[in-house]
Amino acid sequence: MTLAREVAEAALGAAAEEQAEVVVLAERSGLARFAASEVHQPTLIENVVVNLRVVRDGRVGSAQTNRIDAEGFSELAGRAVEAAESARAEPGFPGLPDPEPVPEIEGYDAATAALEPGDLARLARAAIDAADPSPVYGFVTSGASEIAVASTSGISVEQSLTDAMALIVAADEGASGYAEQTAWALGAIDPAAVAREAAAKMARTRDAGTIEPGHYRAVLEPYAIGELLQHFAYDSFSALGLLEQRSFLAGRLGETVFDSRVSIADDALDPAGLPKAFDFEGVPKQRVPLIEDGVARGVVWDRETAALAGGGARSTGHAPPVLSRDYGPLPFALTVAGGEAGSVEQLAELVGDGIYVTRLHYLSTVAARDGVITGMTRDGTFRIRGGKIAEPLANLRFTVSVPEMLAEVPGLTRRVALMNQNDFYGERYPFGVLAPALATARFTISGVGSLPGI
Repeated sequence: MTLAREVAEAALGAAAEEQAEVVVLAERSGLARFAASEVHQPTLIENVVVNLRVVRDGRVGSAQTNRIDAEGFSELAGRAVEAAESARAEPGFPGLPDPEPVPEIEGYDAATAALEPGDLARLARAAIDAADPSPVYGFVTSGASEIAVASTSGISVEQSLTDAMALIVAADEGASGYAEQTAWALGAIDPAAVAREAAAKMARTRDAGTIEPGHYRAVLEPYAIGELLQHFAYDSFSALGLLEQRSFLAGRLGETVFDSRVSIADDALDPAGLPKAFDFEGVPKQRVPLIEDGVARGVVWDRETAALAGGGARSTGHAPPVLSRDYGPLPFALTVAGGEAGSVEQLAELVGDGIYVTRLHYLSTVAARDGVITGMTRDGTFRIRGGKIAEPLANLRFTVSVPEMLAEVPGLTRRVALMNQNDFYGERYPFGVLAPALATARFTISGVGSLPGI
């Protein structure tokens, strides 16, 4: 039995005769950050977060703590009960779920779990040395996490998971390049290779020029596709967004909405990603087809949105964290099917004339219903001329309709890479997007931002 499950059972016991549910996230993680090729701030985090939800006559109250002793559990139960007593009844609340078998999945690596801060610092130093003489900024991080859910309805599930990541920006005056790798096992990550990729990209970005605002054909690396799709997904692939008419898919299920080359699913069971067996209510995860060959097929559901929708809708195992329930079910495991191109250079040939984008930054949703997102390209933007990746460009401001961007897709790479989507500022719950590089016939540039570099 994991520590998280022991804590969950103990906290549930403190709720005594209440209808209750406990979710526990336990974390042991390290991070070695570096700036200007100097390692600093090596950190180790050990923490346990306990969320207790109490139900009284349709009224729901929740409370959170990281005290895992008897007194802490008692105080937690008191606050949750008080919150439930002061809450309004929720007529559509479906009650606590009954237990179901959860799938057996991969996602835990003992060697990754055993890493110490010193080990991460040595990996960071290897990345710095590999990029020399280019100055590099970034971090190497790893974590071992546990999640457990226990409830008075009989649920008692647990999962141990690991994750590791190297993120590197090579940057100097007027030049910058970006690269990252993410996996649930450290053996799948090579920080030195990440550093070399970032440094090589940086070397190509000097003397960046500008372009006029307008619509361009474009190649987007997996870093850019992952960030853009995750942002789009929070509204458009969520059942709550569908029910509230915020989703682009509202009224379009069964219709062709993207190029036939585009297929997207949410698949937390895929071992190529960061696998999860159950959601934050202990409901088993399911693979959910979202877009199949360009046709809109579905969204992800939790029990509350399924109850609200009626008509036989069921949870797909996508209940969010307790304190994020207002956001509705969240797609935490997007995967985009690859295509036929063997490289980004082949995608550039398909584009002919346009732009090449490494990554995106400062994303913001302008119009969720239309899938319009704005932001900036960063750390490796280039002109494509005659089917070749050519001269560097400044960071560009963009405003794109994701559906319009995906309406005509000349090609995708066969290789699909895992792009991290966790910012590491809250509890460690590793998730990401599996994405290929993609060529599009329409990417809208709205202006020019800063030059690359520091």
